Amino acid sequence: MTVRTARPAPVLPDLALEHSLAGAHRAQTGVAEGSLLVAGMDEVGRGALAGPVSVGVVVVSVPDAGPYPAVRDSKALSAKRRTALVPEILAWGAAAAVGHAEPGEIDRYGITAALALAGRRAWHRVVWDLGRTPDLLLLDGRDNWLPKAPAPLCGALAPGPGAVHLQVKADATCASVAAASIVAKVERDGLMTGLAEAFPAYGWAGNKGYGASAHRLAIAAQGPSPYHRMSWNLGLGRAPGGEQAEWTA
Repeated sequence: MTVRTARPAPVLPDLALEHSLAGAHRAQTGVAEGSLLVAGMDEVGRGALAGPVSVGVVVVSVPDAGPYPAVRDSKALSAKRRTALVPEILAWGAAAAVGHAEPGEIDRYGITAALALAGRRAWHRVVWDLGRTPDLLLLDGRDNWLPKAPAPLCGALAPGPGAVHLQVKADATCASVAAASIVAKVERDGLMTGLAEAFPAYGWAGNKGYGASAHRLAIAAQGPSPYHRMSWNLGLGRAPGGEQAEWTA
């Protein structure tokens, strides 16, 4: 007789860490009253062969954020569900934005600096919309790449965050970061679907610029488009840059 055991329910993102960080920040700064603005940040498109690298930011007011949408890591959701969640996220958050760094910027500065540039652009937009700088940033991962943005391209942007907390797998556990991953994914997917109309051979409407076999075959047959990352390993011989070895999809 086979005994079936119930699978544990997945742990969904919540605001526990955002509340904890806000409390610690309040204690450190001596701010006794009022809400704090906590920003969650996540990226998408890092390993693609074509298209931008994109960074989402969603800012929430703690402890007054209210009920949060049923967000999850964007990779765990269908495209339809992600798209449906975006209006809920925009209504819930105090501010939200997506920043991009284009393929030419990735080729010139490298993926890490381009990622930071996209993040600084998204950060600038939420600072502009809020009329103030969020009190702290919750960043997915273990590396604070934001300070690595190319300085010449950041002169007109708002200064970066002063307080940054790194959290591995934050997109799976923290509602603000999960929300940021969703808005970034939906916006970048929309951009790639739009580009697919002008460059249908590469299948971007389906693969969103990542290294699917049909995409690689199309590059070999058609050559690269203006939206491909020429410093990546596109299967056309050794690329001139060095980043492609680390980030080949």
